[in-house]
Formats: sequence, structure tokens, C-alpha cells
Amino acid sequence: MIKGLVVDFAYFLNTSNNYQSTRRFVYNLLENTSYKYKKHFDLFMITLIFISVIILIREVKSDVNEYLLFFSNFVVSIIFFIEYILRFWIAGSVTKIIIEQNEHDLMLEDEFRLSHALRDIARVKLKYVFSIKAIIDLLAILPFFHQLRLLRIFVLFRMFKLFRYAKSIQTFTSVVASKKFEFFTLLIFASIVVFVSSILIYVMEANNPNSPIETLFEAIYWSIVTISTVGYGDITPATSEGRVVAMFVIVAGIGVFSFTTSLIVTSFTEKLDEIKDLKVIDDIAKIRNFYLICGYGNISREVAKKLTQTNKVIVLEEDFAKAETAKKDGFVVLNYDPGSISSYQKLRINLEDQVKAILCLGNSDVENVYTALTVRSFNKDVYILSTLINKANKNKLLFAGVNELFYEKELVGIVAKEFVGQPVAFEAIHSLRTNYNGIDVQEILVSDRVLESFYQVGDLENKKYRIVLLGIYKRNKKRFYFNPIDSTILEAGDYLLVIGNSKFLKEYKSYLNIKDYNDRN
Repeated sequence: MIKGLVVDFAYFLNTSNNYQSTRRFVYNLLENTSYKYKKHFDLFMITLIFISVIILIREVKSDVNEYLLFFSNFVVSIIFFIEYILRFWIAGSVTKIIIEQNEHDLMLEDEFRLSHALRDIARVKLKYVFSIKAIIDLLAILPFFHQLRLLRIFVLFRMFKLFRYAKSIQTFTSVVASKKFEFFTLLIFASIVVFVSSILIYVMEANNPNSPIETLFEAIYWSIVTISTVGYGDITPATSEGRVVAMFVIVAGIGVFSFTTSLIVTSFTEKLDEIKDLKVIDDIAKIRNFYLICGYGNISREVAKKLTQTNKVIVLEEDFAKAETAKKDGFVVLNYDPGSISSYQKLRINLEDQVKAILCLGNSDVENVYTALTVRSFNKDVYILSTLINKANKNKLLFAGVNELFYEKELVGIVAKEFVGQPVAFEAIHSLRTNYNGIDVQEILVSDRVLESFYQVGDLENKKYRIVLLGIYKRNKKRFYFNPIDSTILEAGDYLLVIGNSKFLKEYKSYLNIKDYNDRN
């Protein structure tokens, strides 16, 4: 009977929108760094911590207003206690554990084993209770029991809660933690030096009436002060043997200090790119309505330049060299693999709310297929546009979930339609597509740079370079105009379909992109 009620109640909570939304809100507020209200919560808690510590310092030699003491010992402690309980609540889902255990037992045709579920719940909750952060949270609550005056010193433990709220401190600790084995080795070495030097200095100095070292505790204190290169000077060896030990400890201390410094510097050097990426990710989380470009090349560069005029653009590029090139071009870039789901998990963005469209502009259809499949595996609605390198892969990209394809060579096919029923002309077009006898057909993008010097088709001066203008593709109208008249207006994003010698075409492209009229002449 009780087991059935427990299972029913677990299913009820798991399907309750109010319960789940409340739990999700608490989790986001306490743990989700990308949640918009978390920084305000963290700032509030940091303020409470500093108020408590300031009151404690003031209380040492001065009388403190009883209302301030009440606020520090009761109000702040109660707030911290509520936070502790909420963190305990979201540390693992009790309902999920019960439901999973019930479904597991049903699959095995066994009776629901409540004891197993309770064991798993206890393990999850105790794992949180005995974590370092949870212990600090608990110690920060102890000043509530202000009758035990000694416990009021635990107000200082509230300072350690800054590790939970201050992101810069969290970054520092994570960087240092990456070298925990090296730091542990260093600690072992320093401990051995302190242990050996403490015994040696005690043996050599304890029986000397002129020596300030009379106990083993004083010897240990001296060793720690000396190896840390602090050297207060309150305790110094009086014998020659003791001074020899001191020299040994000083040299060891310099080595420990140097090794510690090098470890920290090395840790930050290795993690520098990761830290920068985390900063970029935090900035991206605040952006709304941006374009996500996957892959960086010539097409990506032109597209990104155009989009950045009125929109935000983020670039994902797996190749480090290309990512660096994109950064030099002034774009926000992350050196992530667009075809890996972990890349999007690291971004911590909501594709539906933040991303206008995903542009798959990789150098191969395979890359674009993987990117589209990855995105569609966790989001079915975001708009995806992709380039098509090989027309044979068109169906693969469409099946992968691409909404619209952009085939670079399709303009030639559009022109070919004009020659249906004219086999000789059609064959000529086919030969041009295969770069026959040095003659080539190319598409030239009408960029903003080109528009600065050329307003209409008649201004292009293609005949000067022995270039034939077959037509112009107006992208905004999605229509190809064969043999356009001279008064046809050029617009950004249009494509000129031209025929000519490959060398002349190269020179003509350069000519179109030269801004200064005098440089052309």
C-alpha cells in the first residue's frame, strides 16, 4: 500500500508542471550560470557575506547595534539555511530515482523495491552533504546558535562561500585543480622537508640555553616559516649546526616557491584559450537573434561581412588556423567542431530563442551533412541553410534536415535552360563548365565593395577585359536575367555569370574590387 502511494506520488510530482517549473527555477537560480537572474542572486549573497564579516570585525573592539547583530546572526543565517535546503532539494531528483527503480522492477516482473530506491536517494543526498561546498554552507549557518559564542567565529566561513558565487574565483580554482597531481607532489616534498628539518633543528637547538627553540612545536613553526620564505626573525638558530639546517631549508623553500609559481603560470597558460572561450560563451548567452555560421572560408567571409552590417554573427570552425583567420577578420569565433553535439552543449544557447538561422558553409558536403544531422538531433525547428558543393549530395543534405540549399554552380544550369533545343549552344555551355581550352565560366559576387564603384551593368566594362557577361542572378528575387541591359541596377548579393579566359577573369575580378578609380587606370 505504502509502496504504491510512493510510486503514485513520484509520478504525480514528475508530471506536475508547477512542481517541475519551480524546481527548474530554483536550479537555474542556484546553479545555471547562464540564467539571467543568477548574477543578481549571486550579488545579493555576496553582499550578505561582506555585511556579516564587517559586523564581526566591528564587534571585536566596539559595541554593535543589537539590530545589526540580529540581522547577522538570525536573518542572514536563515537566508543561508533556506539556500542550503534548496540546494539539498535539487541535488538529485528523488522522483526520478523512484520512477526508474519502479520501471526497472516492472521490467524484471518484480515487486517495487522501496529499500533500493531509498538507498539510492540517500547516496545522492549524502554525496551533496559531504561535498566541500555543502560543508562550508553548513558551517556558515552555525552563527545562528549565537548562545555558543565560540560558534560565532564560523561567520568567517561565510567568506568561503564566495567560491560559490564569484566566477573569477571559480575559474582560478579550476585552473589550479588541473595541476592537482603536481601540487600534491609539491606538498609531499614540502612536508618531508618540514618534518626532517623540524626534527634536526629540535635535536640541535633544544638543549642549547641560548636557543629560542625549546619545544618540537616551536621547531615545526620555525621550519614552516622558513620554508615559506617569510622569515619573521622571532625564532633563529643559535648553533652552527642549526644554521646549516636553516640554509638547507631556505634553499628548499626557494625551490618550493619557484615550483609553485611555475605551476600556476603553466596552468593559466594551458587554460588561457579555454578561459577566453568561456568568456565568449558567456557573452554569446546574452545575445539574441544572431546567425551561427558553421565553417569558415571564402564564402563564409563574404556572408559574415554582409550579415554583420545589421546582425550579430558567431562562427564555429574546427580548424585552428581558419579560426584564427576569422578572428583576425574581426568575427566572434569559437574553435569548436560544428559536427559535434558537445560543441552546442558548451555554447549553452537556446537555438529557438537566440539563433535566427544556422548557415552550414563548410568546405565539403560531408561536413555540412554532419553539422545538419547534429543540429537536427536536438532541435527540429531551427532554420538551416547550406552550401551544396556536389549536386549529387543534394538529397543527402535535404534528408539531413537542411531547409534551403545554395548550389554555387547552379547558375550555369539556369543559363543552360535558355539553350534547350539548341544542341550546339548547349554543348558549348557544357564545354565551358569543364574549363575547355583555358576558357572558364565563373560567378562573381557583387559585394558592397564592388557597389562602391559600379552602380549598373553598363559600368562594369567587361568588354575591356574580353569578358562576356552571360547574365545576372538577382538573389533577392531568386531569378536569373539573361543578357541584362546596361541600365540593370546592381545590388549586394547579386551574381554575375561571366565567360572568358581564366587569366582575364582573374584580372577582371581584381579590377572590380579596386576602390580607387585612378588605380584602375
